[in-house]
Amino acid sequence: MPWLQLSFDVVREQAETFSFNLELAGALSVTFGDAGDEPQLEPAPGETPLWSMVTVTALFDCDANTQALVEQIARNLTAQLDAPPTIKRIEDQIWERVWLDTFKPTQFGQRLWVCPHGQMPNDANAVIVALDPGLAFGTGHHATTALCLEWLDGAQLAEKTVLDFGCGSGILAIAALKLGAARAIAVDHDAQALTATHDNAVANGVAERLEIYAPKELPELTVDVVLANILAAPLITLASRLIGLLRPTGDVVLSGVLAEQVDGVRAAYARQIELAPTRLREEWALIYGRKI
Repeated sequence: MPWLQLSFDVVREQAETFSFNLELAGALSVTFGDAGDEPQLEPAPGETPLWSMVTVTALFDCDANTQALVEQIARNLTAQLDAPPTIKRIEDQIWERVWLDTFKPTQFGQRLWVCPHGQMPNDANAVIVALDPGLAFGTGHHATTALCLEWLDGAQLAEKTVLDFGCGSGILAIAALKLGAARAIAVDHDAQALTATHDNAVANGVAERLEIYAPKELPELTVDVVLANILAAPLITLASRLIGLLRPTGDVVLSGVLAEQVDGVRAAYARQIELAPTRLREEWALIYGRKI
């Protein structure tokens, strides 16, 4: 069954109001996206941030009555917006197949591969994380996740406990376990991310070595490695907590940081962490250090 898609750009403060009104008008779903080029990875605990300019996209049933309704909504919106909305007919597709057509096996470092189920690399020494694209963030294709995966590939993880703070799909925790970590702990404030992490861990055969928590449920513990691929602001805010989770000489790996934000994040950790040179990819950075 096809749908009608109505899309337009608004400032952040207007997005929720437009969404509410579109749902009242009969929209089957309303989603928000980045209307510019403003990255938004993993939000701080308890937050749902939006971009400064937001693309609002609403889906409607595609029939004669709804077509007239959507066209009227578009005319009404034109008077309120800087640019008129667009209407597009969306044909039904097998969306999982569309994802898999674009998501291919990818290598990180020397051994580690992230692959869709059923698409294995021709590499006898490969350490494989089987992961299909899903609703929770994280398939390894963003530069920040790639930097973390490459760090994990080169790390000595045998017998170590790894904490993945802001786990998204669980990709980093699962990769750590596949690469030899004895135990991993995944933390995220998003219930959907926790579900995805559990399902992905089961699919990769590592669920028995993985513990999953919301931040408020995380027990008192210390670990050998803290991974936090979130954003610069929460990395700074959470610095004391993340450092406190590390055992002496433990490793901290921080990503989700733009190159111009590196100095601020490094300053928040420098007193208690011996920091290595920052790794950069595109405009993104990975900050690594060892607890003093």
